[in-house]
Amino acid sequence: MSRKRITIYDLAKALNISASYVSRALNNDPFINEKVKEQVKAKAEELNYQQNANAFNLRKGITRTIGVVVPKINEIFFANAIAGIEEACSKNNYNLIICQSAESLKKEIKAVETLIQQNVDCIIISVTMETDSSEHLRRVIENKMHLIQFDRVRNDVDSFKVENDNLQAAYIAVQHLIQQGYKKIAHIGGPGFLKVFNDRKQGYMKAMQEAGLKIPSTYMTEGDLTKTTGHSAATALLSKSNHPDAFFCSSDNIAFGVLQAAAAMKIKVPQELGVMGFQNEPFDELLIPSLSSIEQNSKELGKHAADIYFNILASAKTPSVPSTEVIQCALEERDSTRKNVVSATAESAVSM
Repeated sequence: MSRKRITIYDLAKALNISASYVSRALNNDPFINEKVKEQVKAKAEELNYQQNANAFNLRKGITRTIGVVVPKINEIFFANAIAGIEEACSKNNYNLIICQSAESLKKEIKAVETLIQQNVDCIIISVTMETDSSEHLRRVIENKMHLIQFDRVRNDVDSFKVENDNLQAAYIAVQHLIQQGYKKIAHIGGPGFLKVFNDRKQGYMKAMQEAGLKIPSTYMTEGDLTKTTGHSAATALLSKSNHPDAFFCSSDNIAFGVLQAAAAMKIKVPQELGVMGFQNEPFDELLIPSLSSIEQNSKELGKHAADIYFNILASAKTPSVPSTEVIQCALEERDSTRKNVVSATAESAVSM
């Protein structure tokens, strides 16, 4: 048999005082007598009264809840970002609602609308590869909610942002390939209308141009961040007479597909082909050869996004001017780009 939940009115009746007086005592009102506060709290404990946190927070204009929208919750990058957000929320006694857009703009719009209806205090979002408009993001701001974008962001929305230095990270990755002796480097990227992928393309082009290396138009392709994209793009390019001798890929899944294509075509990696990924997935070390990649520090991205809310937005008396915070990346060099090391080993073996 279900028990009726004890309310503030039950406490008021048991103590023979008004409900508003009980509420003020429970909320430690300085104008309420200390003895009365003790009596009210003792009766609340006796009757197992639980304060309605939602009602209390709504009266103060907050829900102590943050909504997060990410393309895929089962990818290690976004899983780590969510872990960083959750860590900050837990520290500040906030709840977290997590929504997955599954790389669908339609689902992303629905998730944002749901979070607006839930009246969350802030929405933290990384947009899908389909997100070529920002109307739903502007609705968050129009509803006087805080909006923070991370990783994949829309620059046509005036909000706080947390990003990697994608241009510099790509530049360093391609420089590494060039230093290893690769000269005909192709790039397989994501949708160019998203800043994150355009920045990576710009970093690739900068490194190639500074080294005086040509970039045939066929060497730059775009697609989704899947093995299928990597496999099909690499197969097409490696079948041409002027084929690349290295690939810089905008994701590790794309790079995985490139490695599969190379294996199918009996092209040796890294001796005949260098392959560089981006994201530093756990499977990178398990591949043969192991995959060089860019570490994005995704947990820090998520934590910094949440900290913007807790340290700046939640406590601000006046509206804050949106800014962009940059989290640095790091190159993780592995066997798929170690052309010089393999060549040196082969020369040593011959000389012996």
